[in-house]
Amino acid sequence: MPNQAKLSEALTAFFPEDTVRTARRHGSGHIHATYWVETEEGEYILQKINRQVFPKIREMMANIAAVTSYLERTLASLGRDPVRETLHILPDRAGECFYQDSAGECWRAYHFIRDAAVFQKADTPELFGRAAQGFGRFLELLEGFPVNSLYEILPDFHNTPVRFSQLQKAIAENRAGRFKGAAREIEFVLRRQGTLSLLTDALQKGELPLRVTHNDTKLNNLLFDKKTGEPLCVVDLDTVMPGLSLYDFGDAVRFGASTAAEDEPDLNKVHFSLPHFEAYVEGYRSSAGEKLTALEYELMPEGARLMTLECGMRFLADYLNGDIYFHTEHPAHNLERARTQFVLVEDMERQWDRMKQTAANGKGKSK
Repeated sequence: MPNQAKLSEALTAFFPEDTVRTARRHGSGHIHATYWVETEEGEYILQKINRQVFPKIREMMANIAAVTSYLERTLASLGRDPVRETLHILPDRAGECFYQDSAGECWRAYHFIRDAAVFQKADTPELFGRAAQGFGRFLELLEGFPVNSLYEILPDFHNTPVRFSQLQKAIAENRAGRFKGAAREIEFVLRRQGTLSLLTDALQKGELPLRVTHNDTKLNNLLFDKKTGEPLCVVDLDTVMPGLSLYDFGDAVRFGASTAAEDEPDLNKVHFSLPHFEAYVEGYRSSAGEKLTALEYELMPEGARLMTLECGMRFLADYLNGDIYFHTEHPAHNLERARTQFVLVEDMERQWDRMKQTAANGKGKSK
């Protein structure tokens, strides 16, 4: 957490002197230090960016600036409200999209979007379906964006075969001496290794289009309008990169269609909700619609399964490595996280025919 002197320096970099009325901690995020700032001119979000997680700050901010500018122009051309439906970067007093303070730490500021709600969990399929509309619209609005102009901020972030290689390395090294306690989970992954390259192979063959992807499509990264309840604005654009629509679709389903928390120790509480999946497919179809290809619709179940399996592999690898990446609260925390993901994968596989039938109802377009 930054000290008061650094916070004051950052405030001065973005706002004229003596105009700041309030600056207080905001939200529950674990990556950046976030503040809500009220000035004489309006309300803003100020963040100290975590350089350990995101070392390529200049490239990351260039991606965000390019994508939000494109969204602003596109929304305006459609007669929509760009002020509330996309993030707006507030430049520092030198005109830059982020500020580096005297200690080398980096800060950024956004205009605050008022009358917006955030949900941590999709309690109903209906809410999850509306979330799908929001993330599907994000894909739709950015279809014409020059995707190859974006920097790859976190290389191979959703490259499932690479994640498997990292798990293999963790198994071989067994740094924390935890191999025996994770033998069943390791075997679970090994039985499925033949399917891990399905999406990356299709991308390499040109069968799936490269798109602008968010790469962290949790429900709480979408703002909803408090008055209408409709999806309003996709936030947390740090991981916007070139990728597959199925990464975003699958990761959203992985997180939102589970009946339990990501680290639920009682696996009897962990189930994959088919009604949530069906609602998400329908919501995605209603907004992304014909922008998706027929193969993207067909592979939606694989997107959900592989993103869930990939996440479980990441938790498992970190457990074997001694918990060096994910924050943990007890020694078995990452193993418990891996187990919930693998239970979800098994539950998806039991309902596979229904998932495929739901996805097949999407028409899609020829590639």
